[in-house]
Amino acid sequence: MIAVKFGSPPAPAMGVTVANKCGSLTVLACNTGIAGTGTGFPSFLPKEVHKIKDPFARTLAQRIERLPVHVGFTESCIMSSCVKPLTQSETNPVVLLHCFDSSCLEWRGTFPLLEEAGLEAWAIDVLGWGFSDLERRPPCNAASKRNHLYQLWKSYIKRPMILVGPSLGAAVAIDFAVNYPEAVEKLVLINACVYAEGTGVLAGLPRMVAYAAAMNSDGLHTPRDHLSLHSFF
Repeated sequence: MIAVKFGSPPAPAMGVTVANKCGSLTVLACNTGIAGTGTGFPSFLPKEVHKIKDPFARTLAQRIERLPVHVGFTESCIMSSCVKPLTQSETNPVVLLHCFDSSCLEWRGTFPLLEEAGLEAWAIDVLGWGFSDLERRPPCNAASKRNHLYQLWKSYIKRPMILVGPSLGAAVAIDFAVNYPEAVEKLVLINACVYAEGTGVLAGLPRMVAYAAAMNSDGLHTPRDHLSLHSFF
């Protein structure tokens, strides 16, 4: 069992260029090659990021970078946003997905705790959300999201992972694990928003009651899931 203690978030790791080994951990280089804004934030983030007050969110936002991911439905790669680990562990990595209409900033409080515990952690923006470059408007259906995550895993992670999905991210995680079992060691589902075909017991309820039950139980309509930048001010 790994003990995780609360503490202040780690300082931004911009400009680290040397890889050193320390026990079972390898400190990775962190040089994205992307021009910053002079304040530590990547230039591709919205200007509103400068108004964020939450120190955990500010720290994690400064670590967001874009990685080129080649996918089959476009000739060019998609510059895909994520937070890479500072350390590479001997154990399999923890890969964090996010909720509906959210981003990797959702993990602003959890991510530093995982790193303090010595885990190799990734926070990845699901295709169609977050801060990836989507100017070419790639398809963002379930198959495209799955393929994009697989190509990112195949190019950069390359080991079976502990895949974490909250709410709608759980559906993405399950769909991915079913199609690419070799890439997933374990699944961690949080408040999973996953539907079976049909309405089940809701079919026998009055329409208004059934709608109310669905709205309150699916995890898609709670403020927690809609973590846009103004949530951090």
